[in-house]
Amino acid sequence: MKFAVEKFVALLMVFVLTSFAFGQSRNNTRSTSDLDGTILTVTATRAESKDPIKVENLFLYENGIEQKIKNFSYDPSPAKIVLLIDNSLTLRADVESLKRATMEFAYEIFEGDELFVVAYDEKPEIIQEWTDDAKKMETSLATLRKQGNPYLFDALNATIKEVLIPLMPGTRKAAIVLIGDGLDRGSKTAFDKTVAELQNYNITLYSLEIPDRTNGAYRRNQPKAREVLKQLVEGTGGRSFSFDEPQTAAKAICDELRNNRYLLSYFPTNTSSYDARRVFLLGQEGITLRTKSAQPPNIK
Repeated sequence: MKFAVEKFVALLMVFVLTSFAFGQSRNNTRSTSDLDGTILTVTATRAESKDPIKVENLFLYENGIEQKIKNFSYDPSPAKIVLLIDNSLTLRADVESLKRATMEFAYEIFEGDELFVVAYDEKPEIIQEWTDDAKKMETSLATLRKQGNPYLFDALNATIKEVLIPLMPGTRKAAIVLIGDGLDRGSKTAFDKTVAELQNYNITLYSLEIPDRTNGAYRRNQPKAREVLKQLVEGTGGRSFSFDEPQTAAKAICDELRNNRYLLSYFPTNTSSYDARRVFLLGQEGITLRTKSAQPPNIK
């Protein structure tokens, strides 16, 4: 297959230029590296072809430096999906529509997949622990109500540490579906730390976007609500969907997790594991790829 050289050069130049502007960040999370090297979870599709995607079809860079890919393999394992619901008082969605959107996932998951439901305002609340039972989901959602302010970053932090990390390293396919508008009012957890934690554990974040209740208002010391969603999704290799089409979103997310997920491994070279490193993955013409945008520092 002929490789689109001009497209590659243009994209690479953009990446190299932006990588110089990417500041260092440091945190106390554990490394994603193990005996198999550094692992990336990748969503990959090939247009108009059933040919398998191979290592030689891919090009990986860290901070503009090409990396040698050790392995790239399809991941058929079941998914663990957390549905994180903003149930704060001023959200532009009623309780019944939030319930309907959540239930769509119970109808679309594949055999072996499981769902965990958390709703948040000032504090995250477990609505339903891991299950694949639609009736249990429907019953548990009866407790959903709207109140308080959205502490989104605290809720994400709690979800990562208390729900998903205990499943690792055995679970490679972990995702959070955020049903909300991206607004945070009062979290103690910093936004940058939240993004870094998701990236460190290869957790993909998807969003069902509800209209921004602030109408794009400026937020002190953090991005605007829609920009929060954009950075969370793009930073982890996820996708955004409209809250108005929950069935379409649920089907697309569940199909993608089961049919289009891969594991890529490599040993980083000529890069410092103590600095944040921009990740850039490119495929030959006809191949579409998504993965996280950065590797957080490796500081234990």
